[in-house]
This record gives sequence, C-alpha cells and structure tokens, in this order.
Amino acid sequence: MSEQLPAPVPRPKGEPRFPGGPVADPAGSHHERRIRSFQPRRSRVTTGQGEYLERLWPQWGLDIDGRGTLDLGEMFGGLPVVLEIGFGMGEATAEMAAADPGTGILAVDVHTPGQGNLLGLAERGGLTNVRVANGDAIILLREMLEPESLDGLRVYFPDPWPKKRHHKRRIIQPDFLTLAAPRLKPGAVLHCATDWEPYAEQMLEVLNAHPAFENTQPDGGYAPRPGFRPLTRFEGQGLDKGHVVHDLLFTRAAELPPEPHAEQHPGQRSEQSSEQPSA
Repeated sequence: MSEQLPAPVPRPKGEPRFPGGPVADPAGSHHERRIRSFQPRRSRVTTGQGEYLERLWPQWGLDIDGRGTLDLGEMFGGLPVVLEIGFGMGEATAEMAAADPGTGILAVDVHTPGQGNLLGLAERGGLTNVRVANGDAIILLREMLEPESLDGLRVYFPDPWPKKRHHKRRIIQPDFLTLAAPRLKPGAVLHCATDWEPYAEQMLEVLNAHPAFENTQPDGGYAPRPGFRPLTRFEGQGLDKGHVVHDLLFTRAAELPPEPHAEQHPGQRSEQSSEQPSA
C-alpha cells in the first residue's frame, strides 16, 4: 500500500501567497462603494515568477495600502517619475525603462504573474529605475502621492469594457482625470493608447473637454505613436487582426481649475457602506 500524502495546509486568510510578496487587496478596497475599472485575473504563477516575487518584492515592490504618502524622490534617487497604470506582463515597461534609465517608472497592476515577470525582467536587465506597485491605482493617486509629484502618466491598452452597461468602468473618465491632474506637474504628459476604436473616441472626447489637460496635437486629434512606446505583443496581435491603434498625448495645464467644494472628491471613500462592489 502506498503511503497517503498529508492534505495541504490551507493558507490563513490575509497571509500573502508568496512570503514577503504582494498581498491581496492591500487597501481593503472592497469596502468602498466605488465602481472599479479593473478585474483581477486569476492566472497561474510560474515557479520563476514566484521566486522573483518572494526575493525581490521587499526591495522593488510595494502594496497600495493607502496608509502613507510615498517619497518618490527617495524611492527613485531623485529621478523624474512616470506612473504607468496597467502593465500586463511588463515587457514594454522593462523596454522603456532600459531605453530611458534617467526616468523612474512606478508600474501599477493587480496581475500577480505580471508583477513577478516584471521583477524578473528588471533584475536580469539591471534596471534600477522600476518599482512595481500592487493594488488600486485610484487609491495610490488619491491617498499616497504628493501634489505635482509625477512627471508623466501612462495608460496603455486599458480594458475597453465594450458592453454599453460596462462603459462606466472605463478608467479614462472625467472624475479620474480630475483626480490625477493635481498629482501631475504642469506640463507633464498623459499618454493613453488603445486599439478599441469606440474607446479611443471616448478618450479623445473626454480629454479634449477636460480643462486640466491640453492636446499636444494642433488639430485636437490623435497623436502618432511616439518612439518611446514599444510595439507590444498584444498590440502586434491586434494589428494582425486589422485593429487600428490610437495614441493620445496630452499635457497637464499650467493652472488647474478650482475644485467644487460641495461635491465628493473623485474616488472618495464612502462611510455609509461596507458592502463589496461588483467587479
């Protein structure tokens, strides 16, 4: 008779899947009554990715817990810092970091395999100008970044949420721009890219209408793909299918419009509900 193996011991609730690595929902954002623009994906983490998460997260990773303000100057050694929201598996992020070592990239995502993969790419490439953040970018912008601390913001190929009833989940919305603008320095570049034509049209309309941002294109339209944005594998697949990729390049205005005091700040916590919103 073969010896029966003991049953695996379940991981205690709240304990990180990878010791010393990213934790699930670090800010407890499920307690907010707020529509979220992302859907965490459950994918298998390879042995190598898990090893990078355990070994490199304490040095190059951070959880977005909303419990303190980040000192980006100390974190990146005084480099100008660009925030990238949503980096997938991190190949394009690593390529941009290698091409521009004089700029720090704070890369945010909730996809654990991608977090591990980007940490591995950074180590193998000797990239010291990349930090990986785990959690909700709204909480990062709202609670953990100083005013005018960012030199740029990148949102490449965000979820287009194609169904009409889900359009409210798209990240590029007036409230998001109002939240992000004060964290950007005057003249900082907001760069978006999408291969979903209806979403590109909405992005362009929303950005052109927002008083805190100015289109870099004289005709008020889309921009050519700048040389610093690599052609990603995902983008290449879309191009093979006949998709048209649109880049949008806007700068933060020198002066911001006054915020209305009577309205709730975009993304502000609700004290009236602790129910978990649908993702």
